[in-house]
Amino acid sequence: MNAPDTITFELDGRAVDAAPGESILLAARRAGVDIPHLCYTDGLRADGNCRACVVEIDGERVLAPSCCRAPKPGMKVQSASSRARASQRMVLELLRADVPVEAEKADSELAYWCEQLGVGDSRFAPREQPVADTSHPGIAVNLAACIQCNRCLRACREIQVNDVIGYAHRGAESKIVFDLDVGMGTSSCVGCGECVQACPTGALAPALSLSLFDAVDGGDASAPNPIPTPTLPLKGRENIGPSLQSLPSRSHLKEREQATYTPTRQIHSLCPYCGVGCQVTYHVAGEGAAQKIVFAEGRDGPANAGRLCVKGRYGFSYSRNRERLTVPLIRKPGIPKGVNLDPANPLAAFREASWEEALDFAAGGLARIKREHGPQALAGFGSAKGSNEEAYLFQKLVRTGFGTHNVDHCTRLCHASSVAALLEGIGSGAVSNPVRDVEIADLAIVIGANPAANHPVAASFIKNAAERGMKLVMMDPRQTPLARHAWRVLQFRPDADVALLLSMACVIIEEGLIDADFIARRTEGFDAFREAALQYPPERMATITGIAADTVREVARAYARGPNSIIFWGMGVSQHTHGTDNVRCLIALALMTGQIGRAGTGLHPLRGQNNVQGASDAGLIPMMLPDYQKVADPAVRARFEALWGQPLPTEPGLTVVEIMDAACAGRIRGMYIEGENPAMSDPDLGHAREGLANLEHLVVQDIFLTETAMLADVVLPASSLYEKTGSFTNTDRLVQLARPVLPLPGEARQDWWIIQQMAQRLGLAWDYAGPDEVFAELTRAMPSYAGITWAVLEDAGAVVAPKAAVDQPSQPVLFQADFPTASGRGRFVPATPLPAAELPDSEFPMVLITGRVLEHWHTGSMTRRADVLDALDPVPWCGMHPADLARLGVASGGRVVLETRRGHIELEARADEGVQPGSVFMAFCYVEAAANLLTQPALDPFGKIPEFKYCALRVGVPVGA
Repeated sequence: MNAPDTITFELDGRAVDAAPGESILLAARRAGVDIPHLCYTDGLRADGNCRACVVEIDGERVLAPSCCRAPKPGMKVQSASSRARASQRMVLELLRADVPVEAEKADSELAYWCEQLGVGDSRFAPREQPVADTSHPGIAVNLAACIQCNRCLRACREIQVNDVIGYAHRGAESKIVFDLDVGMGTSSCVGCGECVQACPTGALAPALSLSLFDAVDGGDASAPNPIPTPTLPLKGRENIGPSLQSLPSRSHLKEREQATYTPTRQIHSLCPYCGVGCQVTYHVAGEGAAQKIVFAEGRDGPANAGRLCVKGRYGFSYSRNRERLTVPLIRKPGIPKGVNLDPANPLAAFREASWEEALDFAAGGLARIKREHGPQALAGFGSAKGSNEEAYLFQKLVRTGFGTHNVDHCTRLCHASSVAALLEGIGSGAVSNPVRDVEIADLAIVIGANPAANHPVAASFIKNAAERGMKLVMMDPRQTPLARHAWRVLQFRPDADVALLLSMACVIIEEGLIDADFIARRTEGFDAFREAALQYPPERMATITGIAADTVREVARAYARGPNSIIFWGMGVSQHTHGTDNVRCLIALALMTGQIGRAGTGLHPLRGQNNVQGASDAGLIPMMLPDYQKVADPAVRARFEALWGQPLPTEPGLTVVEIMDAACAGRIRGMYIEGENPAMSDPDLGHAREGLANLEHLVVQDIFLTETAMLADVVLPASSLYEKTGSFTNTDRLVQLARPVLPLPGEARQDWWIIQQMAQRLGLAWDYAGPDEVFAELTRAMPSYAGITWAVLEDAGAVVAPKAAVDQPSQPVLFQADFPTASGRGRFVPATPLPAAELPDSEFPMVLITGRVLEHWHTGSMTRRADVLDALDPVPWCGMHPADLARLGVASGGRVVLETRRGHIELEARADEGVQPGSVFMAFCYVEAAANLLTQPALDPFGKIPEFKYCALRVGVPVGA
């Protein structure tokens, strides 16, 4: 290091350079000198409280903690002088006295430094050891191993900003506590595990998952997986069900842990859940088929900086759940499909088959339908949880093997309206800026999203930004956990999104806060939008939105003035019949203020599943070929026909809900569904399940016998993310490589291999040797990926798209010079506030809002088979305002019946002051109380997305309650 601003000082008799602001400890580490340290770890603020890292500085009376002391020019430091060493050893010996060896984890940092400095048994009397706390299913608390370094506290408060861990009492009674000194399982802990990752001794450690004992205990693979729950009630609930089993104490497992669960390998891959795209290191134990993931740690990836959430940290055990499909299945003759998704033994409807027989049967049925009824009688649903290569192959198979564009996936149910508006307004369906641009933003709007539950790692960066002074504006009908960090909370009335956004636009125009130069240079259509927006001043809209005009004006001014303002949104914006209009208004706000095209600004629809961005990029859309190239464009079709060597149909295909309607009507007769679960995810589930059951031939490729697979004619056992190599594109457009962590179970196969086998049986001459060859073709089909190579992904692990050529840079921030529209300009599109498709009335006077919860994901097919996650939130529930519960005479935790015009369900009701009176919130992950039995299928006319976020509801009390 020879930069002119470096600081040169003397360390142990030799000159060492330090960067400005760098500590002695870090400068010494770079110079190859390891100074003992325990309270310091990379990524956390230096605290200097353990004093294991003290060094001697010439001319100073006392020893100095090297972790929080910066060197000065000419300073002379001794890290291993007799005085420094004596103090370091004394600190370690005192800590050793407090920590029994049997309480420490195998890779304890305390044990490591004791060994390095020759500290053996302590001369000092041990303290009285606290009792271990096993009340949390994912985190084992054993404060006998605690050295009070406070790394866990700083990780909880300063990294994740959850404020659960504290330091209480005085003197010898001092200890780490959770909330007001309660058990971890009853605290407000969200299970992110940041404290576990930070702990140097094992005082906080991963609890052993019950799924780890299958191999040891010789469990019956056909038996249902046990549902573990903590020994203490969770989240203040008095009872979580008498039938649930308790987690064993960690102490009972010690001998088996040592023999069987000591990790032997670390494998770097990705998290399988949300669109944040966290990089993860998985610690694996065992050999061959008995291999298990023991625990997971966050890696320092671009999207997560070492952080994880509860799903990424503890949600891996589903991959070895006893319900995992390991052999192909064919429906037995004479067994009707029906629509009953809760049979006593769903496997009884199927028989096992060889791969050859199952593939021949699967492809043969689809080929027969195509031959007898034509290509338009077939359809396919691809997966947003598979890789880019799998998505590319699947849509190619449907288009060239089936001969139709009837191919779609879950983006139709999540962000289809966002993509429609973004393509229309700025020429690209991708996010303009990465999540971590909040680090340089002055203001962030989060509207219609609950990042604390759906994108917790992204939420942690937003909280960090708010802590440093960024103005966070939360806009949602429901007050969610991120609201406590907000500068302003606009809890508007359900269905008033467009009215609120237009009133903000009106303020910006009225008060002259627009960026006139940006509008003139880079946009078109402003005059028409201006005329429309001026009709909706906040004073006029206040009775519709429920937000005071002064508040709207204050927020609008702050957003426009920035100087750097960014907008995040989620499905609360997109899942409406006016979802496209919602996003048109967000685009207009950014364009009229010039808050786009720079770091710290822009538009970011938070992507739901881990590869929904990549699956959309790769063409799992009925009106778009890969890279959003329009099916209806003859020149586009000609390019793909030349690449694929097959003719393509000229008309766009049907979307998800349209396909289900066509299946009910008998127009769609055969389907191939890869990794999607429409029997849980579609609106008006009774209708969707009827359509699936009505199919002549349904092929399902999945890892579990999902509710959709129960209706299949043939089921093909596929690969989880933990067993595959492939590229995945996160919400930031970051293309990352996943690597196999575990072997495939039983006879399960890679998804890309299954799709290729299906293609060959449908007459296509495919012969890809692996995902790398598929990716090479994908880059020829997709200009935005053309500059990304498999070799670079293997080396770097991550590349931002678009990257047009190998020798051109990536573009983390888009639209800096122009927009990829025909004119190169962004387009304003006027919008008008319109009502939802189904409004409350005297018969159904309330509103149902659906969404996700922190511990579960999507339809629950994975998280409800991950024992820690299901233990944390094991039963279906809905959230209601306390006033509504009081009106019904129901206590929090009591049971209610939710009913719409499509069905009814019974479940637990919890008091939630964040839910507005007259509204009910519930998650759609519980098959026992499937929310989508209630939702209605009305579609946004542009994005063709269902209105999941609003329908008329009535709430009653169960008979006999």
